[in-house]
Amino acid sequence: MQIKLHIKVGDTVKVTCGESKNQEGKVLKIDRSKMRAIVEGVNLVKKHAKPSSTDPQGGIVEKEAGIHISNLMLIVKGQATKIGRKLNDKGTLVRYAKKSGEVIK
Repeated sequence: MQIKLHIKVGDTVKVTCGESKNQEGKVLKIDRSKMRAIVEGVNLVKKHAKPSSTDPQGGIVEKEAGIHISNLMLIVKGQATKIGRKLNDKGTLVRYAKKSGEVIK
């Protein structure tokens, strides 16, 4: 069974705490087993890469590291908001912004 999360791949999120606090970015990948998400341009770490056929130079590469999902808030219409779930008229669960009450795709 998959865990229901308040964010999905492609959502724009804001980091609420940690070294990357107040930074915003798009969710690229979610690891449900570790409850972590990779956000574009946020939580950058330096990784030492050995020279290979694809990268003959090697060297130090900056890439995004995972952030725990509890440290992310969804951004709806430029505002960070909590997310709730409710039944729509078709009887399916949909996400909605608690600040504005607006249903999120």
